[in-house]
Amino acid sequence: MIPVKGYSGKRVGVLGLGRTGLATAAALQAGGAVPVCWDDNPASRALAEVEGFEVADISRPREAEALDALITSPGIPHLYPEAHKAIQAAWDIGVPVDNDIGLFFQSFADEEWSGFERDPKVVCITGSNGKSTTSALLHHILRHAHRPSQLGGNIGTAVLGLDPAIDGEVAVVELSSYQTDLARTLQPDVAVFLNLSPDHLDRHGGIGGYFAAKMRLFILGGPERAIIGVDEPEGRYLSNVLREGAGDNVIEISTSRQLKGMGWSVFARKGFLVEWRKGRQVASVDMRGMEGLPGAHNQQNACAAYAACRHLGLAPKVIEAAMASYGGLRHRCQQVAEVSGVKFINNSKATNADSAGKALLAFENIRWIAGGQAKEGGIAALAPMFERVKKAYLIGEAAAGFSAQLGTVPHEVSGTLDAAVAAARRDAEPGDVILLAPACASFDQFDSFEHRGEVFEALIK
Repeated sequence: MIPVKGYSGKRVGVLGLGRTGLATAAALQAGGAVPVCWDDNPASRALAEVEGFEVADISRPREAEALDALITSPGIPHLYPEAHKAIQAAWDIGVPVDNDIGLFFQSFADEEWSGFERDPKVVCITGSNGKSTTSALLHHILRHAHRPSQLGGNIGTAVLGLDPAIDGEVAVVELSSYQTDLARTLQPDVAVFLNLSPDHLDRHGGIGGYFAAKMRLFILGGPERAIIGVDEPEGRYLSNVLREGAGDNVIEISTSRQLKGMGWSVFARKGFLVEWRKGRQVASVDMRGMEGLPGAHNQQNACAAYAACRHLGLAPKVIEAAMASYGGLRHRCQQVAEVSGVKFINNSKATNADSAGKALLAFENIRWIAGGQAKEGGIAALAPMFERVKKAYLIGEAAAGFSAQLGTVPHEVSGTLDAAVAAARRDAEPGDVILLAPACASFDQFDSFEHRGEVFEALIK
């Protein structure tokens, strides 16, 4: 745990008592603060009381006035579509609102660092798709290279639940737009922007607000090195804004074009990852046999992780060997099984059309299980990829809409995941891929995308 600094003896509200909220309350308490906890869910409040924390409705003016700060969990709206009433109460009386990411950067550095040979580093990774895989891959490479490393944030451990840093350690932190949007302090040593596609637009008031939330990590954070995916205009814009002098403070990455300028770049072409610097090729990595990183989208993730490792001083051959041993991340183009020549791929994390499209491009002879709680636009943007689909099996609330968008593509409305798996298994032939890539949120039938993926795995097994 990382004790929170700067609030000793003060009453600090903690809004939202899930994994992040409880870790925040414990870290505040460890730093000498008095956490005052609240969640709209009575069961969550009861759990906090069992943990020994004070619980009070901090949306009430009397309770809010007694606070010195309010720390909110990322899932709770703080602006759009409407701020939670506890946040509005804090605004009304001038109580500063922050989140656990802000507290982390405020508290991570320690006096003990003065005795370290190498200062610890923080690498933060954001983007619409691929954050978790890039974070897990980077963490894997660092551990393979015997570099101390921790993984947290939007993946695994909440940031304040990480251990205090040791000499030369790297904290790999995945950050969603919900987390970067509010944090009062952002100080990464390395910041990675992978890509941008429409998502969470109601939470950010549109695509501009969504991009602005992610940009805060770079503009407010001022990292010593920025790694920027430039396959979308937003990435090219951000790279241009950040680039200084010869441009070595920015490493551009791409899977769509060769970046052979005078700056520093890493790009993927025909299964090879290429590092280019000062007008010449520095290194090349053959990714064609890396089963844990299928498809162009994983090549982008690999480019980002490779670039971060190069900044941290790892040699190309060390990085390549570690990548080859990476087994992939659960629910993200994860091969669950291969039976009678048929592969079963769990990509339940594909909660929007863009991420589902990347999975479709990674395989051939696809029997596609799609559907759930639809996002705006459905799967219309994926029409150029429908020729890769032998048949689709549609589930959840989106089934009827997806059926209309598929048009003449062979498909059936299965309704439930178990029915879709049974139908796909019935139809499958050797060489086929049964791919769960829903292009939807999971909340119509499941608790989370993880739950949906776990059910898929259980059905296969």
